[in-house]
Amino acid sequence: MKLSIIVPVYNMVVDGKLDYCIQSLLSQTIEDYEIIAVDDHSTDASLAVLRAWEEKFPGKVKVIASPENKRQGGAKNLGLAAAEGLWIGFMDSDDWAAPDMYEKLLDKAEQTGADIVGCDYTLVQEHTMEQGKYSRNNSLEQTGTGNPDKYKKMIIEPGSMVTKIYHRDIFFKNEIRFPEHIFYEDNAVGTLTMLYAKKFEKVEEALYYYYQHTASTVHTITEERCRDRMRALEIYMEECGKRGFYEKYKEEIDYKFFELFYRNTLFSYMQGCKNTRLSFVREIKNKLLEQVPGFSENPYYLKYNDEETRKLIKMHMKSDVLFYIYYKMLHLYRRMRYRA
Repeated sequence: MKLSIIVPVYNMVVDGKLDYCIQSLLSQTIEDYEIIAVDDHSTDASLAVLRAWEEKFPGKVKVIASPENKRQGGAKNLGLAAAEGLWIGFMDSDDWAAPDMYEKLLDKAEQTGADIVGCDYTLVQEHTMEQGKYSRNNSLEQTGTGNPDKYKKMIIEPGSMVTKIYHRDIFFKNEIRFPEHIFYEDNAVGTLTMLYAKKFEKVEEALYYYYQHTASTVHTITEERCRDRMRALEIYMEECGKRGFYEKYKEEIDYKFFELFYRNTLFSYMQGCKNTRLSFVREIKNKLLEQVPGFSENPYYLKYNDEETRKLIKMHMKSDVLFYIYYKMLHLYRRMRYRA
């Protein structure tokens, strides 16, 4: 088996999202591959839909029913355990692929000897094969045989996992699995896979269709999900330490922890969560300072944070209350201006 495509599924029947995803995978221009759809204990008819596809395409569609809801990380782990392919791909069940996506990724892997190959993606708001907004995922500077400079770039910009294929050794030889029962599981694992790549290559085309809708994880902000992202980053730091990466790439790993654990979590929470709590805002700060006390002296901090962001963070470091009140007023003012 050349390729296994793992699709975690949870409540995706509405609007034909799941059918469109599976159909796009069945329409791939390669032959020797399997689709492993893992139903994560859905409460709608997702499992029945998947069983129908499995019955119609036996040997091509393999369905696994999780006995409990483990979230995407758990579903991906079940998929990995069943995968027979030399190459592994992942797809979100509300997204889809261009018909030649996996053929082009596999061809690039065979031509270059890479053990991870990626592509770019397009942002779409309806089910169509027409291209939407083009989004780059990883850069050509990261491609080629791995070296310290390339790995540093990979840590800062690991890119999305769903736009890539991985030689199975990346996961099985290095014993990489996803954290379960939390959202943002890729934050704990994605960079690790890149650090184990002997050679990374990419196809400069948007072959993955990323469906933007309000129900997706990235558009649904709750304190629980913020805590999940923080936990994913704590796992990432633990794994980097255990695997010897932290000593080699301390500045890059520290900065990425600051960016995802603190900055992105804090501002998405303040902007997108309906019921924010000062105590949680304080907790985010305190945990950052426990892990990366000198974050503001990191060379990447000035490079990737504009003056306004640095001003807000400095305010937060001085006073949780002042930051909380100021940011709420600032956000309200900007919303009123936008509506006007």
